[in-house]
Amino acid sequence: MILARPKNSPLEKEATTGRLRPLIIAEAANPSLTSAALVGWSCARAIAQVCDAHIVTEWRNRDDFLRAGLVEGKDFTAINNRRLQHLAWSLATKLSGKGNFSWSLYAVLSNLVYPFFERALWREFGPRLRAGEFDLVHRVLPLSPTTPSWIAPKLKKIGVPLVLGPLNGGVPWPKGFDDMRKQERDAAGRLRAFYKMTPGLKRTRECAAAILTASRTTLNEIPERLHERCVFMPENAVDLTKFPLEARTAKDGPLRLSFVGRLVALKGVDMLIEAAAPLIRAGKVTLDLIGDGPERERLQQMVQSAGLHAGVRMDGWIEHAKLGTRLRESDLFVFPSIREFGGGAVLEAMALGIPPVVLDHGGPPELVPPGTGYVLPMTNRTEIVRGLRVLLELLMDDREQLAATGVRAQEHVREFYAWEAKAEQIREVYRWVLGQRATKPDWGTPMGFAPSSLALQSRVERPTALENFQNLALESQATACPV
Repeated sequence: MILARPKNSPLEKEATTGRLRPLIIAEAANPSLTSAALVGWSCARAIAQVCDAHIVTEWRNRDDFLRAGLVEGKDFTAINNRRLQHLAWSLATKLSGKGNFSWSLYAVLSNLVYPFFERALWREFGPRLRAGEFDLVHRVLPLSPTTPSWIAPKLKKIGVPLVLGPLNGGVPWPKGFDDMRKQERDAAGRLRAFYKMTPGLKRTRECAAAILTASRTTLNEIPERLHERCVFMPENAVDLTKFPLEARTAKDGPLRLSFVGRLVALKGVDMLIEAAAPLIRAGKVTLDLIGDGPERERLQQMVQSAGLHAGVRMDGWIEHAKLGTRLRESDLFVFPSIREFGGGAVLEAMALGIPPVVLDHGGPPELVPPGTGYVLPMTNRTEIVRGLRVLLELLMDDREQLAATGVRAQEHVREFYAWEAKAEQIREVYRWVLGQRATKPDWGTPMGFAPSSLALQSRVERPTALENFQNLALESQATACPV
């Protein structure tokens, strides 16, 4: 497990400097964007607070790194691979057609051009790695578990450990939602079964000293013989300067729901509107839909035709820096996405003490252990709508219980999902691969609860009291079930 070390090993460096020196690969990291780009930026910057890290990114991110206060050459290096990356984007845009960009197709094309980025990186950093200037290499981005590393065997040859991840991907489409898959134009995703034949992927995993897996799905795709190198670690965390862990108090009035995300079919926003509709018309619930996308016009028409305009707020995106203030107005965060890899917005709501509602599929349920939120079974559209409506009816009448769930959600984020906590976890992984700790770090799989607790252990036709419902939620990840 522990790779051979060259002279001037990190054990000696740690004794004199007290800080490890990772070279962080974050090709797409950008502080001004969202999704994987923001995750990569936040992760790299958090690591740099506890280590003497140097970040390598693509040239297109250079200006945003400089505006964020980083010093080129000292804190980061920008590698120019813009021509090929732009070609991948242009082809994906052209082949997707009008109306809906195919992210799965773009991921395939990005995988084809990414090796050229690592080749350029090796030309610049290979000599410095051989000279022992860095203790290890950590590739934070790409997040995809299907992207091989061209430099992985080179690093192994010179005795420099490679850490991959957190890696996340491969969440299958749930049965019964083929219409949404067609809307998302995920034809390229059907080719994913062939990813195991990607040149260099097997060798990349074999050469890695540690693989951070962000979900059960990704872990299960790693060969079992390599599981001893895998550490479960979801890729998302929370910036506590934007989403502070401040106390909340129960409020009267309508139950205020919120959603944050791209307005696309797979996010299930239409199911949320349908479930909440009678409660909105009765003045018992309000809904704040924060986001934009190709589904926005259809959802607005749905709201208007159902007579819900007085109780639904739908005014597009807001700046991420202002999102915490807006979310704090909510009592419950509802995120009925049917195919989600991560779920950063779920954690941000939890940090604010707002319990989340998610579906038991993909990454989000792994962020919500019992007692910190509500996980609906992944069944079919009709049952999801009915189950969500049952849950809303129950929670309307017990705001104190809702607030207590929010407090537990905040505690969970504080322990595991602040970027400061994530950086400490990653540093422990570094220490493990460098031989500075004997045991592999382990925070649970998923974090905070045993895998068996994810099983649907019991079902009910209709909970008759909130107490019964909450007992079910605490006993397993199953919460509301079909009426």
